[in-house]
Amino acid sequence: MSRGLLSAAWSLWRTSLRQDRRKAVTALVLVVAGAAAWPLVAIMLRVLFEAANAGRPVAASLAGVAVAVLLIAGLTLGHFAHIAYFELSELDVLHLHQELMDATNGSAGMAHFEQPEFADKVRILEEDVEQLRVGLQAVLTGVGLAVAMTLTTAVLASLHPLLLLLPLVAVPPLLAGRWAERMVDRSREASAESTRRALGLFRLATHAASGKELRVFGLEQEVRRRHGLFWQDATRRLWRTQAVASLVRMLGQLAFAGGYIAAVLLILRDAVAGRRGVGDVILVITIAAQVNQQVAAAVGVLQDLQRLRSVYQRLDEVHGLVRAGERADRPGALPAGPGDPTGPAGSAAPAPVRLRHGIRLVGVELRYPGGEQPVLAGLDLHLPAGATVAIVGDNGAGKTTLVKLVCGLLRPTAGRVLVDGVDLTDLSLPGWRARIAAGFQDFVRLELPARRTVGVGDLPRLDDEPAVRAALGRAGADDLVGQLEAGLDTPLGREYADGAELSGGQWQKLALGRAFMRDDPLLVVLDEPAAALDAEAEHAMFERYRLQAARVAAATGAVSVFVSHRFSTVQLADLIVVLADGRVAELGCHADLIAADGLYAEMFELQARAYR
Repeated sequence: MSRGLLSAAWSLWRTSLRQDRRKAVTALVLVVAGAAAWPLVAIMLRVLFEAANAGRPVAASLAGVAVAVLLIAGLTLGHFAHIAYFELSELDVLHLHQELMDATNGSAGMAHFEQPEFADKVRILEEDVEQLRVGLQAVLTGVGLAVAMTLTTAVLASLHPLLLLLPLVAVPPLLAGRWAERMVDRSREASAESTRRALGLFRLATHAASGKELRVFGLEQEVRRRHGLFWQDATRRLWRTQAVASLVRMLGQLAFAGGYIAAVLLILRDAVAGRRGVGDVILVITIAAQVNQQVAAAVGVLQDLQRLRSVYQRLDEVHGLVRAGERADRPGALPAGPGDPTGPAGSAAPAPVRLRHGIRLVGVELRYPGGEQPVLAGLDLHLPAGATVAIVGDNGAGKTTLVKLVCGLLRPTAGRVLVDGVDLTDLSLPGWRARIAAGFQDFVRLELPARRTVGVGDLPRLDDEPAVRAALGRAGADDLVGQLEAGLDTPLGREYADGAELSGGQWQKLALGRAFMRDDPLLVVLDEPAAALDAEAEHAMFERYRLQAARVAAATGAVSVFVSHRFSTVQLADLIVVLADGRVAELGCHADLIAADGLYAEMFELQARAYR
């Protein structure tokens, strides 16, 4: 086994020891004892036949009892070991799930989520993490095989020096198995994109939320067709590779079969010549058969360990892509320190208690990994403290990207984002985000009891019913509680057998309530928060939003940022930012922008005309 295989096996063994040392050691002892029993069976069979042939019944009987005991040990100890390590395997899977979650969320920014390579690695890891269920078994079996093969080699050496070559004949199938597994692994990497796209289309075709559009637009057949094409592409790649890999493995096994036959013939020749007894013939046949089984088991263990190594390698690659995304977020940024993802321990400044000047973007450029054109380029913008700011622009103008930047979810590839004159990269991001209240268009439908679905917006007050009701009131969702069977205690969503099913608008109201949970934010962000609401409901919501903005502006100098396509609400903002092609095209209040008769006036007139 290579250093990589041993490293992966050792990593999993250490994880298992941390989970439950007693069960891990018990499983190891039982597996090793069970594996060692089989070579001892062959030795005792030799003793049994030699004693019987020599007319020594007592010795033959004792040898027979020993054979029976060893057979029972070989057949049962592995089963008892399985009982010991089964739970450990489950815990190891949970541990790696946690590691994957930690790796995925190990960056202060989100640039790595924009990389297709990251998505492919995570998708394969989600499948391969189940390998840990057999990974521990492979590690334990590998140790047991090492012990058994050592005993087997000693027995072969005692029979004939040439038989020491028999384990060497095991090398071709081992190398062939390793080569075949690498071929399969490379093929899985190559087919990852097609598999990911096929799975995405499968989820699209089976999800209730997308069912309406698929049927209305007659897309069912097209989705199935595309799913079939992607799946056939992935399957064709994998099938070809599996066929070649099976042929390689078969050739390796044939090489060993030739060595096995030669070993048996060698001892038979000596027996015929009178130089060997019947016990030696029985021993070599039994031991050679065991070597064959050991080789087959070793090939299987090797394949399992190679997959295990791939799991740890891909986990390292995910960590690497996250770090690369972090560097892309902010070239030259210092590595994260313990407890704070923004820089070395102790270097991050706390978020201000109150905003006095506001948030300023200076020469900001943002380019997603692999993107040919920047999403934002040369952007200079001041969001004054206490102001209500509306951001408008066509799709793709960079509105959501701008919101992510001021929230610290992305870092500019050039330029700076300043909070009261302090670069956002020098602030404690956890501290800054603790002072943000946000609602997004692609909000999360948290399938929790209703109280907690809203309460997570301010985690320390997760179950604070008065705070939750106040937040729902600010979101205009007071009536929603009365519509739920058990009020705020009602479980939501399909994760619960008795969970309440909500409409899109009801889910959005809960998300808005979540956004209004924090009492003292420095930044309030609503990014298309009313997409599921009608125009009247959105206008009423924005009026409440203005009251909330005025309240927090007086208390903390907070900047309130609102992204919307509806100009009836946008015109009420203190400052309107018009984005076009990743730049600030216009800036001002509604009256000034209308008077300027530019892009904003054109967009406003187009929308107003639709209501006339």
